[in-house]
Amino acid sequence: MADSNGTAMAAKSRARGIRATGRRRKGRTRRRRALTITLCALVSAVLLGGAGLGYVYFKLNGNLKGVDINAALGHDRPQNVDNGSMDILVMGSDSRAGKNGAYGRDEGGARSDTAMVVHVYKGHKKASVVSIPRDTMIKRPDCTTGNGHTVPGAQRAMFNTAYEVGGPACAVKTVESISGIRMDHFLEVDFTGFKKLIDALGGVDLTTTRPINDKNSHLHLPAGKHTLNGEQSLGLVRTRHGVPGGDGSDLGRIQLQQTFVKALMNQVRNVGVLTNPAKLYDIADTATKAVTTDTDLNSVGELTGLAKSLGAIGSDHIDMVTLPVTYDPADPERVVPLTRKSAQVWDALRQDKAIPKAATKGSAGDQGGTGRYVK
Repeated sequence: MADSNGTAMAAKSRARGIRATGRRRKGRTRRRRALTITLCALVSAVLLGGAGLGYVYFKLNGNLKGVDINAALGHDRPQNVDNGSMDILVMGSDSRAGKNGAYGRDEGGARSDTAMVVHVYKGHKKASVVSIPRDTMIKRPDCTTGNGHTVPGAQRAMFNTAYEVGGPACAVKTVESISGIRMDHFLEVDFTGFKKLIDALGGVDLTTTRPINDKNSHLHLPAGKHTLNGEQSLGLVRTRHGVPGGDGSDLGRIQLQQTFVKALMNQVRNVGVLTNPAKLYDIADTATKAVTTDTDLNSVGELTGLAKSLGAIGSDHIDMVTLPVTYDPADPERVVPLTRKSAQVWDALRQDKAIPKAATKGSAGDQGGTGRYVK
């Protein structure tokens, strides 16, 4: 892990002509990453803003898939603090099995493209969301796979490999090991239903303050108000170079996606599905097919209860940050946590307190410059 020395070395790398983007070079990998990041944001928005979707979920039990995280991890976890708060790990994976093959070739095991820790404060009136960049270098703990095999940990591994080698339980264990926070729930998103869900919602309203033109994501938006359909929404969250002022990295793109998810939350809350049963069913059917949950949420009753308990949280009461990181001195294509600042983030959530602004100031994830170009 590094602090100021990491930033200096990354600057030297850039001076030598190395692009310190914290991302992989392959275009197909970047596409996967953007898609699943957006789906994580989408499901968070449905949970944080979708209490009205609950009443038809009883018809949709067959869509839900569950993973028994508690049985897999046993007692090797942080203390379960019952203070009224809640922590949910929301993840996306890039498996190419089945319908996901439309987004690329299946190369074997799925990888997690992103992770967001959603901390709901006591009283369930506000929340903080911490995005963990997938290329963050961390100490990965020993994990047990679903078939009982032990996967040894690693002192220096990319965060997204936890899911790849050990599935959801290993991803949860890794997040708990770096944060010291026990996850109450797990939610994994499948991105094949993303465009349908956006379209079922009637699109997402947002305003671009400057034109966005990105031939790679096939997105061309003039400055002004827009209602983005599913395809356009994918293009928006994929863009790295099309937003003026962005640094061209995935860290900058996370900022753009965080703005998008707040717009999406507002859309979910204002969509008026209670007066349109057909639309409500379509949204609920699409959403439940897109997710895998822990077994404690693997029923319409539990999922509905969660949605209702979070339904009072508006987008203006969500604090979205990126885990404080700097470019890795050993590899400018990766990032490493800023030790002291990351500890401030996790300590605040453990104590059910707001994340201090100083914790993210100066982080590479706070310097993308893309968030102000959409609203």
